[in-house]
Amino acid sequence: MRVLFVASEVAPFAKTGGLGDVAGALPQRLAERGHDVRVVMPLYPRVRAHAPDLETVVSELAIELGATRVVVSILEGTFPGTRAPVYFVRCPGLYDRPSIYTQDADEHLRFVVLSWASLLLCQRLGFSPDIVHANDWQTALLPLLLKTAFAWDRLFERTRSVLTIHNIGHQGAFDARILAETGLAGSAQHFHQDQLREGRINLLLTGILYANALTTVSPTYALEIQRPEHGAGLDAFLRERAGVLFGILNGVDENAWSPEGDAHIAQRYSADSLEGKEVNKRDLVRSAGLAYHSHVLVFGVVSRLAWQKGFDLCFGVLPRVLARRPVQLVVLGTGEPKYEDFFRGLSRQFPSQVAYRAAFSEPLAHKVEAGADSFLMPSRYEPCGLNQMYSLRYGTPPVVHRTGGLADTVTPFDRRTGEGNGFVFEHFDEAGFAYGVDQALRTWGTGRGEDRARWQRLQRNGMRLRFGWDERVTRYEQIYRSVQPPGPAQV
Repeated sequence: MRVLFVASEVAPFAKTGGLGDVAGALPQRLAERGHDVRVVMPLYPRVRAHAPDLETVVSELAIELGATRVVVSILEGTFPGTRAPVYFVRCPGLYDRPSIYTQDADEHLRFVVLSWASLLLCQRLGFSPDIVHANDWQTALLPLLLKTAFAWDRLFERTRSVLTIHNIGHQGAFDARILAETGLAGSAQHFHQDQLREGRINLLLTGILYANALTTVSPTYALEIQRPEHGAGLDAFLRERAGVLFGILNGVDENAWSPEGDAHIAQRYSADSLEGKEVNKRDLVRSAGLAYHSHVLVFGVVSRLAWQKGFDLCFGVLPRVLARRPVQLVVLGTGEPKYEDFFRGLSRQFPSQVAYRAAFSEPLAHKVEAGADSFLMPSRYEPCGLNQMYSLRYGTPPVVHRTGGLADTVTPFDRRTGEGNGFVFEHFDEAGFAYGVDQALRTWGTGRGEDRARWQRLQRNGMRLRFGWDERVTRYEQIYRSVQPPGPAQV
């Protein structure tokens, strides 16, 4: 199949989270399976570090959006070490900013231009996609563009659209005055009319209404977002489209995240040779400025410190646990000041037990995954989550809230049967989180003898799971084929 994959961030060129990881991994896996995949993203300043040699394929492309005229050029590169093409939309006035996302008044325009440019590029290249795969609100206008502004062009006669919702909390909701700058003022009847009358345009909703298929990043999240408590106001629309809404768990790069081959950790190890795990624990706690004790359980955290991640639950629970139990905690992350202040204060209150680094570092993230005994991930909601999968691969059983992708990957450990791979709490409150932490501590026990043997059984349960992309790619292929029109494909 021919696939146009459009995203606001694509690893390794530019990423802030899971969207970037998926947009980097999925197209490459599709290309490995023989599909003709073209990826389009903005040319941010940070891209040059990963793609220094780019070739201009379109020197000037004028996009008319009502009274606004934007001129872009398009450069071509490839994913590092591959021949899979990536096209970068260059427009310094829109994309040369310190951050990928902004609160600027033209935020809508930055990504409307990306959507238009990607389809205009297809016209310039004579590339007739079977599938246009859009991602989140930033490119959610693509399904409607195909049905309106580009419907005349036989190049797109058989093109169908897929929209992936990575996080329904971000919807691209703007004042209806941006309508002209979508380039679709003449097709205003296709936008949600009640919202237009109320003076609003919701780009993610527009994509939900018109995409031929919808996917999201875990089976449980696909169900959750159809309910009011998790649907962020779009649950009714998603229920109406439930027949074409699919949950596909994100994959992880098992080459980059593997204790057997990780270049960032002190010693490599495997499920059959867990001795190296202890070497990494010693390396982690000592580098964090803490004393090493093999029998003391070390909790790890690597995260954006944000409301979604559930760290409010830590405020009442962790000080009590640290005051009563000989445990240690290593935290790596930045975010909202109240969470940074909490972990910074915790490290001052318990200096021999807590180490906090207000930063993010990929090598350090690997060291925490390899060196901690257990991983804390009390997310309020989690569309998919990657860190719990990293933790399972590294023999670092996670403590998680049963939500989204966490529910799909972590199963409660049963100390009697030895089944399960982590610790799960049902209710998002301090009592629930305290229960999850307590289950980890009870299972750890003394950290010696029979307790250690039981913990190693738990570790191996997780380490032997596989979360790579092969199975996920097959599901995307199935969905792509399911929306194809009957009859022979174009040549």
